[in-house]
Amino acid sequence: MEACYKKLIKSIGENVNRPGLKETPQRAAKAFTYLTGGYNQDVRKVINNALFPSDNDEMIIVKDIELYSLCEHHLLPFFGKCHVGYLPDGKIIGLSKVARVVDIFSRRLQVQENLTRQIAETLMEQIGAKGIGVVIEARHLCMMMRGVEKQNSIMKTSCMLGLFRKESSTRAEFLSLIR
Repeated sequence: MEACYKKLIKSIGENVNRPGLKETPQRAAKAFTYLTGGYNQDVRKVINNALFPSDNDEMIIVKDIELYSLCEHHLLPFFGKCHVGYLPDGKIIGLSKVARVVDIFSRRLQVQENLTRQIAETLMEQIGAKGIGVVIEARHLCMMMRGVEKQNSIMKTSCMLGLFRKESSTRAEFLSLIR
């Protein structure tokens, strides 16, 4: 990867041996490896059986989970917040595990639409909930720095599964609570 970054920097006409760029290929490779670290993580191992019996049947929401990802079309960052809600069915998941699942899928080359669905489907499968709702609000540098250059645009995506999809009142409650 380091050699690829060196070639990329040379291809734009830069001198990879000048002081400011001498270590850049190595640093960039290390950063890219970190930013795409979700490929090397197994959801089951990260959750690590952090599922606990509970008779709670009320909605549980984890709101404003920061996320950073890379657009698979331009390799530019998008960043924002993820909100996750679920209706437990006999068990709840450890709070930090919800954020960790968001990170696993965010740390891959992505489009926001698929990221939202992957988080929802994975949590639904792992928790066995009656329903899951996931909403992501993000800013995309591929839209801000190039192309149409719209600085204030925010993309919102949602994925509703189970009772969040079937019951409009459940969906409405979730959406009102994340506002």
